[in-house]
Amino acid sequence: MKLNPNYRNLQDSYLFVRIAKKVSDFAAKNRDAKIIRMGIGDVTLPLPAASVSALKQAAAEMGEKKTFRGYDDNQGYDFLKNSVSSYYRQKNVEIDNSEIFISDGAKSDAGNILDIFSPDNTVLIPDPVYPVYVDTNIMNGRKIVFTNGNESNGFLPMPDENISADIIYICSPNNPTGAVYTKEQLTQWVEYAISQNAVILFDAAYEAFVRDENLPSSIYQIKDAKKCAVEICSLSKTAGFTGTRCGYTIVPSELEIDGISLNRMWLRRQNTKFNGVSYIVQRGAEAVFSQDGQSQTKENISYYLENAKIIRKALTERGIWFVGGIHSPYVWLKCPGGIDSWEYFDYLLEKINIVGTPGSGFGKNGEGFFRLSAFGNRENVEEAMDRMQRESY
Repeated sequence: MKLNPNYRNLQDSYLFVRIAKKVSDFAAKNRDAKIIRMGIGDVTLPLPAASVSALKQAAAEMGEKKTFRGYDDNQGYDFLKNSVSSYYRQKNVEIDNSEIFISDGAKSDAGNILDIFSPDNTVLIPDPVYPVYVDTNIMNGRKIVFTNGNESNGFLPMPDENISADIIYICSPNNPTGAVYTKEQLTQWVEYAISQNAVILFDAAYEAFVRDENLPSSIYQIKDAKKCAVEICSLSKTAGFTGTRCGYTIVPSELEIDGISLNRMWLRRQNTKFNGVSYIVQRGAEAVFSQDGQSQTKENISYYLENAKIIRKALTERGIWFVGGIHSPYVWLKCPGGIDSWEYFDYLLEKINIVGTPGSGFGKNGEGFFRLSAFGNRENVEEAMDRMQRESY
């Protein structure tokens, strides 16, 4: 009996598990402390009213023999796929229903899509980065090459022709830094991927936060991207589905490697390993793309972006360098005084009872930086920034 030896190469615990343990230990010893959590990217506003209504209606349908639903075809109901394709049409992007795969979220598909690629492939991952990209490839024993995001390039690393890669992860707006690629920059990535015969796995989980029409919110707004890119998206941050779970992955029919269709491979994989998202949740997701749903989700996103604006204002007044927070719920700041990320985490937690995320948890280039999340109540964000203004490291 042998286990997967690649798991030995993982860190002992997932970043946010370690943070939760530290916060839990501190709270147990300081029961009167009001801890303001600005670390994990979990939403705090409720689901859009349009989705709640649709969820209730769908639940009622499941209680009636005439409208009861069993298994779907594993890839999602056409009513939701139609809504997704219509949403992309607003971006001037045409997506066929056969290219849309409904999922339970971006995190799952970002790891599961690796099933269709050889473990011999080399993976190019930006640093700092969302830990799931790294950990899932370590689990599969792939060689990982990092491209460096840093202060000088605004944490938007660009292709290096001296690096060969087969799989490329891109997240824009970026988690953790909040930085956003321009069309010109993404065009360079698409051209690089095509020259490498590589596949881009484009994480668009935060696409709804992009408010500038000149900035791409989908990789398919870039010429020839359908020849090299898979797009993964989630309704978790768009519409508060973190506890409801629904997203989608787009695999273009024209995306082929050595004459083999990735769309057909992913379809085969999903039919074998995935039983689909519940009818009730898909009806709730469909409502997100309705006129009322779009209006309500935009209102929620505007709320979070206003929180980010409050954070940016406080950091600017303190003279602290940062990126993000304009088209993203995340603000990525440079730790004051040149201290390391976990030292700053401990300081904020113990001195002013604020929880953030140490940048080093996202990679070596995150050392010396820190992420604050705008997914919080307005009063808490304002209080947290007031505490940071009054306390100086």
